[in-house]
Amino acid sequence: MSLIAQLSDLADPTLTPRLVLKVGSSLLVDNAGARREWLTALVSEIAAAKARGQDVIVVSSGAIALGARRLGLEKGGRGSLADAQAAAAVGQIALSGLWAELLGAHGLTAAQLLLTLEDLEDRRRYLNATATLTRLLDAGAVPVINENDSVATQEIRFGDNDRLAARVAQAARADAVLLLSDIDGLYDRHPKEPGAQLLPLVKGITPEIRAMASPVSGSGMGSGGMISKLQAVEIAEMAGIALVIGNGTVESPLRRIMEQGVGTLFLPRSRKPARKAWLGGRLRLKGSLTVDAGAVKALRGGASLLAAGIVAVEGAFSRGDAVAIRDDAGAVLAHGLAEYDAAECAMLMGRQSADHAEILGYAPRPAVVHRDQLVMV
Repeated sequence: MSLIAQLSDLADPTLTPRLVLKVGSSLLVDNAGARREWLTALVSEIAAAKARGQDVIVVSSGAIALGARRLGLEKGGRGSLADAQAAAAVGQIALSGLWAELLGAHGLTAAQLLLTLEDLEDRRRYLNATATLTRLLDAGAVPVINENDSVATQEIRFGDNDRLAARVAQAARADAVLLLSDIDGLYDRHPKEPGAQLLPLVKGITPEIRAMASPVSGSGMGSGGMISKLQAVEIAEMAGIALVIGNGTVESPLRRIMEQGVGTLFLPRSRKPARKAWLGGRLRLKGSLTVDAGAVKALRGGASLLAAGIVAVEGAFSRGDAVAIRDDAGAVLAHGLAEYDAAECAMLMGRQSADHAEILGYAPRPAVVHRDQLVMV
């Protein structure tokens, strides 16, 4: 569980030995190309953190924006999936080279990792990513990570680096995530509205907090927005990781956030075991099971999901796939790994366990989703 209590703790290597830093597209790239002077100052701050004894992982946007400028593509390279893939292929070379050059000036070694959604949603590949990150950090390198937009499709992509940063933090067992954006943090309403107040500290994401989020990225260059950032908070929270949203548009933004305390710090309320944190943070689910009020109560009490409590089955999933568990109002209660495929779930739903062997023609499993493979969200 994170020991961080205030923004200044991000600079304390005893409280934050491992930090994930996400840098948005609008900070890295403008109409003239890469914002080299700004990035040089930021890299100096990263080098200072390394000198303090902190591990730093960078999740860097900007490849599509850089590549679009070099290829002359409209809409910042986001006019179509093909444009985005082509722009990323060109821009990623420039982006990784820039990070390597500037980090190298401080004697630091940059290591590039390009990840897809599947790399962190598949359990085995997730553990492989964890092992790679751990080895790189042990060797003193600074991993620079981006989504592999050249091969990712609309169906299997993060779509923004906010959630990618939170998933990377889970995989790397980081202590905090810092999302540098074009805004100071979370406001109690749209920041352009009169009387909008910056929230310095948030403990847990509630419906009221979600209502404060704006889906629009202020720059129009990125793919995120405050909604994606709050989704990143929820992913980090399951792993007991603190997350900060801060303004990166100023020179030396880390100093402003950590020394002046300008930003929003989201503190986790609890920490799930590693496997359940991975499961709860999944972004791609193969289907859903809707349950009745009795099952909702049982799940909240720590029980497994039995077929008798299921009232609807949606999706085409197989045994072992991740599914959402919903209440009768459609709200997601939990994520879990199904013990049966969708067709079998449809046959079993609403039926008592004693009937299962006759329905299936083989000895049934004890639950549709076992509590050890289920996490409340």
